[in-house]
Amino acid sequence: VLFFILLIIEKKFPYMQIPKYELKASFKTNTGAFLINNVIMSVFSLSSLILVASNYSNFGLLGGMDDGPLKWILSFVLFDFAVYVWHWLGHKYEFLWRFHKIHHSDKSFNVSTGFRFHVFDLLLEIVYKCAFVVIIGVNAYLVLSIEIIELFFIFFHHANIRIKNEDVVSKFIITPSLHRTHHSTLRSEHDSNYGIVLSIWDIMFGTRKELVPTNIGL
Repeated sequence: VLFFILLIIEKKFPYMQIPKYELKASFKTNTGAFLINNVIMSVFSLSSLILVASNYSNFGLLGGMDDGPLKWILSFVLFDFAVYVWHWLGHKYEFLWRFHKIHHSDKSFNVSTGFRFHVFDLLLEIVYKCAFVVIIGVNAYLVLSIEIIELFFIFFHHANIRIKNEDVVSKFIITPSLHRTHHSTLRSEHDSNYGIVLSIWDIMFGTRKELVPTNIGL
């Protein structure tokens, strides 16, 4: 539902005009990747994370905490930080980058780009997330909730849209303008803005860049 809402907003109020042939090619590749890879991997990912969380969440850092708002917030913040680290590693190490760069190869920046991932990139991320679920001690139902929020933001910050007062909003969450920089053709520019939801990690670790890229994709 969110995907189609953002698709409509993109069409009505695009941030930039994308040639029809380029947009068509992008959608064809990205939706193909989604149908072939993401449906299978998403089911596998969620089932794996929920299975691990159901059996091992009591052993983690938050395992002994009472279930409540404080634990929910801490779980979300730590999980979001874990995904930030994974994203940084995907750019830092050539072995991981050779799979992650498939995501960056889209020459068009639109909501469907959120579908474009190499299947092995997704598989490695599942293993990494499962490890962090155990380390953090995230309950199974929280894992599901956090994954939905993360997916929401993946669609959101890939959307070809303008956000009102985005300079202010981007101080707290990752917005399309920040993530657009992350998809710059230049390595010096796309090695930045690794956050998925919270923008504090890029601010804390000096990986934030605010600029308008000249070109998108590799």
